[in-house]
Amino acid sequence: MKKLLMVLAFAGVSAASFGQSDVPTEKYSVATNSFWSNWFVQVGAQWNAWYSGQEHGTNLSSSPIKDFRNNPGFGVAVGKWFTPGLGIRTKFQGIWGKRVGVTDADHKDQANNGNKYWLLQEHIMFNVSNILFGYNENRVWNVIPFVGGGVGRSMSSNFYSMGLSAGIQSSWRLSNKFRVYAEAGYNRYEGDIDGFDQYYGNRGWDSHDNNLYVELGLNIGLGKSTWNKTPDVDAINAQHQAALDGLNSRLRDAEAENARLRNELANPKVVETVPETVKELIATPISVFFNIDKTNIASEKDLVNVRAIAKFAKENDRKLLVTGYADSATGTAERNQWLSEERARVVAGKLVEMGIPEGNITTVGKGGVEILSPISFDRRATVQITD
Repeated sequence: MKKLLMVLAFAGVSAASFGQSDVPTEKYSVATNSFWSNWFVQVGAQWNAWYSGQEHGTNLSSSPIKDFRNNPGFGVAVGKWFTPGLGIRTKFQGIWGKRVGVTDADHKDQANNGNKYWLLQEHIMFNVSNILFGYNENRVWNVIPFVGGGVGRSMSSNFYSMGLSAGIQSSWRLSNKFRVYAEAGYNRYEGDIDGFDQYYGNRGWDSHDNNLYVELGLNIGLGKSTWNKTPDVDAINAQHQAALDGLNSRLRDAEAENARLRNELANPKVVETVPETVKELIATPISVFFNIDKTNIASEKDLVNVRAIAKFAKENDRKLLVTGYADSATGTAERNQWLSEERARVVAGKLVEMGIPEGNITTVGKGGVEILSPISFDRRATVQITD
């Protein structure tokens, strides 16, 4: 018996070590799921061995593979994971066992009778893979010890009994909904679960009946079977701050433009050459700003100077280059490239509405960049005359 328990313990430790051979992943907190999420059903086939309280002193072999000890069985369980590391289940198991004991006072005749029984137990389950190494929905092998207790009945003799149980389960991922599991467990029950009355025969020093079992089965997930990462508050605050910086920048630009226009209205000048403002339009790219991860223009005020350069280009048959940008601090490279190209196309569409022929407009997407400070200013498209 002791040797068997040592073998089971060694197998559990080996399984735990092997189960963590997955590629390490970053640990992170997970959000609590609804009550209806992370339920599961387990259905498995068993092979069980019995060690009766009546057999002490009879020198019967303790090997679990002896015919007088073992029989097949099955197990069905329903449970729920409340966190990636902690869950509970209600398990029903049976239904064929063996009575192991003696039939007379001289302990000469070994009883080798079948015993129909069932056990109904509540287990607390610990996913040590998630507890020790962090949650990973793609982990192939999880190791799950469990402890609990419940009630059992010998249907052959109509005896009831209370008991405790413990074991270890290893499960292999097939998909988010399906897993194959292997389980080894130990049940220790009072008195009569093997069908022998506790007042019958010589029970020796131990009045408990013991059951060892191994089980192989299928775990089926019900409802949502994964856990979402909790929002990164610091990242969200950083995005909000970047958006606020962009709004403040546009506000300062608008105030400066208004001041310039007021000054021009207050001090009109008659010039015979090209105005300085037009020269600036020709030489300097005009910026149109966008909000984070958006392709619609943040403010129509940004189009004031665009209309001016469009008017000049139209009257002088000049060509325009529209260059789109995204900031490199947020988003993936693929997303930022798409954003930059789409922003350039949006501004080009505005130029067409202003009367510029499509053939006179070239659009380019530069992807995510870090040119301006703060970097949120890089969420823009620029318009400039090319010839």
